[in-house]
Amino acid sequence: MGRYYYDFHVHSCLSPCGDADNTPNNLAGMAFLNGVRIMALTDHNSSRNCPAFFAAARRYGIIPIAGMELTTSEDIHAVCLFEKLDDALAFNDEIDARRIRVKNREEIFGEQLILDEDDNVVGREEDLLINATTVALDEAPHLAEEFGGICYPAHIDRPANGAIEILGAFPHYAGFRLAELNDRSNRDAYVSAYGLEDIRFLVGSDAHYLNQLREGDENDWFEIDADLKDEALVVGKLFEDLRNH
Repeated sequence: MGRYYYDFHVHSCLSPCGDADNTPNNLAGMAFLNGVRIMALTDHNSSRNCPAFFAAARRYGIIPIAGMELTTSEDIHAVCLFEKLDDALAFNDEIDARRIRVKNREEIFGEQLILDEDDNVVGREEDLLINATTVALDEAPHLAEEFGGICYPAHIDRPANGAIEILGAFPHYAGFRLAELNDRSNRDAYVSAYGLEDIRFLVGSDAHYLNQLREGDENDWFEIDADLKDEALVVGKLFEDLRNH
């Protein structure tokens, strides 16, 4: 039985608010130094840097998860995680067709860089990635499931783009069984205030800079009966655990 520290909410330099130093290799290297062994790349409304991140993570012995931070039509952020890279890229194409297109202004929002596995720039996203899509919050978990994924509200304990701040309540109507906290110390207060006794909480850094990445700590890990070298088995057991909550 292995103890796997994780960070399921991380941004690369593809996100307009992500630092240029947040390249796939730098993210994987910092995860290794921080003791994190499973990391998801979740750029705003895009999974295009996930292929490069997968290659970089494997070089460091980090188990990569393909993901996205989806912005719903209500301007709420939701973390979407996928068991398979190809499924994440297919979901990316679906979301791409449902984005509201506004040209990115790099002088304001920053560059949106697509990199290869050696951190070379191979493309740029020309349209701003942080604005809302046409996917409603209650549609998001079902849409992710169609692509083999899991979806849950991001950073519900923060005001910016948090479901509770925007809606005034937790969106039980959408059928979420998971939710993300940015700070685990907020758990008891949120459970009490919003009736979240049946919700399983994950903690995510929402890192836009390398120094914001989570470190392995005593409160947040997954116990998985699989060796780190068996990536497919670890990922399979992880998603089974998340789905069966």
